Amino acid sequence: MTTPTAPTRWRRDVTVFLTGQTFSLLGSMLVQYAILWHLTLETGSGTVMAVYAVVGFLPQAVVSVFGGVWADRLNRRALVIGADASIAATTLALAILMLSGYDDLWILYLAAAIRSAGAGIQTPAVGALLPQIVPPDKLMRVNGINGTIQSAMMLVAPALAAGLYAWASIEAIFFVDVVTALIGIGLLLLVPVPRLQRADQQAGVRGYLADLTDGVRYVARTPFVRWILAMWGLVFVLIVAPSFLTPLMVVRSFGDEVWKLTVNELAFSIGMTLGGVVVAWWGGLRNRVHMVVITTGLFAVLNVGLGLSTNMWVFFGFMFLIGLGVPFFSTPTMTVLQEKVDPERLGRVFGFVGIVMAVAMPVGMAVFGPLADRYSVESLLVAAGVALMLVVVAGIALPSGRRAMAEAEATGPVPVPPSDEPVEPSDEAPARRG
Repeated sequence: MTTPTAPTRWRRDVTVFLTGQTFSLLGSMLVQYAILWHLTLETGSGTVMAVYAVVGFLPQAVVSVFGGVWADRLNRRALVIGADASIAATTLALAILMLSGYDDLWILYLAAAIRSAGAGIQTPAVGALLPQIVPPDKLMRVNGINGTIQSAMMLVAPALAAGLYAWASIEAIFFVDVVTALIGIGLLLLVPVPRLQRADQQAGVRGYLADLTDGVRYVARTPFVRWILAMWGLVFVLIVAPSFLTPLMVVRSFGDEVWKLTVNELAFSIGMTLGGVVVAWWGGLRNRVHMVVITTGLFAVLNVGLGLSTNMWVFFGFMFLIGLGVPFFSTPTMTVLQEKVDPERLGRVFGFVGIVMAVAMPVGMAVFGPLADRYSVESLLVAAGVALMLVVVAGIALPSGRRAMAEAEATGPVPVPPSDEPVEPSDEAPARRG
């Protein structure tokens, strides 16, 4: 495993890479808020929002199965560029259709599904690419900076989306997304990313199906990775999915003015931004898993408080605190995987991260969305918070949780589990990062 040799070159590459991703992310967030608010204001239906969540995340789960393997076999930069270009083309087509008078729900659903499929390629490639251009001892801080930038975009995007949505049209937001995607692609082309050099591929030992099988076997036989993915998925089911209903709660309980929806997103985004700054400056606990467990417990408490809020500004305060905690959960989770998983399997592991994210969200919304049409969003938030408290207790008490904390404390990557299948001999050198 090699790191950039020039002490200033990696900083330049990371700066250009993160700048390009910032533009791309801004456009994607504008589209996400525009469609979410459009469906909320036009339908007011939890079921409609649940369908949107399913079509917006489930394709990512399917494509991530292949995207993780591609990220370990192909040029990761090319994969990110291809995914960005496909998403931008889809958004452009959606804008043209809506300008032509086609505004049926199925069109929005189809566009969301295609964009989700692009994310299934992009997510594992980006997660596996970053360690190639960042020294290992700088990963936590760079991930913290990246999280801060994403949080800042979540701060800017709702306000910008609200302005464009109110003063122009939803189609204008789609066109902005196309422009930002092109800027992001152009900047990424300036960052040299070496292709992963793997001895098994050079010797012709391992094919695509074997890579896929090896990735599944690695995740299935590595308790540390399984535990991380399980915690990630449960947080998405019990916290992220119900949070998609907070705009609905705002409309039902506090009024349907757009500025209230905007403040709801801003409170969360300001918290995320400040949390990202703290993580980037502090660097986090040495044991990343401890950070994950502590933050998950706080999420559970805050979610209960969110559901019990009867005052709009108290509600926004809890949204701020939940946002504040997000970097303390997501940054150590991503970093510990980058630190503990071998580089040649990192793409496939992040592919499974994408699968967990994509499956957990629609599963959660498939439950909470229809329930929101029968029960109050407040009661659902409280129930989800209590359930997450039980998850945290179980995660600490079970041997798998204690083992995960111990492995996070140890230095070096997690040992590769033994395989039942014989490995063909190869004269090539071990796989390395070029």
